[in-house]
Amino acid sequence: MSSGYGTYLEDELALLGQVSLRRMFGGEGLFLDGRMIGILAEDVLYLKVDARNRPDFEAAGSEPFTYERMGLEVALSFWRLPDEIIEDGDALRAWAQRAKAAAVAAGQPKAPRRKAAAKKKAVKRKTARKRR
Repeated sequence: MSSGYGTYLEDELALLGQVSLRRMFGGEGLFLDGRMIGILAEDVLYLKVDARNRPDFEAAGSEPFTYERMGLEVALSFWRLPDEIIEDGDALRAWAQRAKAAAVAAGQPKAPRRKAAAKKKAVKRKTARKRR
């Protein structure tokens, strides 16, 4: 995976909010304001889709992110971003905003920030010890 591609995405999407990449799925999850809006796998970006933005992906000839599990192909609700969109910053941001809206509509909770989540766990452990 090209770290340059991830850096490019972070730079281009920074105008929309807080962008982060986290290792997962053998690739990286792309997060915008704590919501997973995409998967970056083998230098290909897949964005979150729902009924509202799926027609755009279908019209562009895109396909969903798939993987094999127990001999079966599993498709996720993340579809390949058309190649021509990647190089157009305005279009990329527009498609990313629709992916974020899909994540919000799906009821996807915001992912906790790593430092905050670790701090919260430490507080819970201290509280549990005091109760003993």
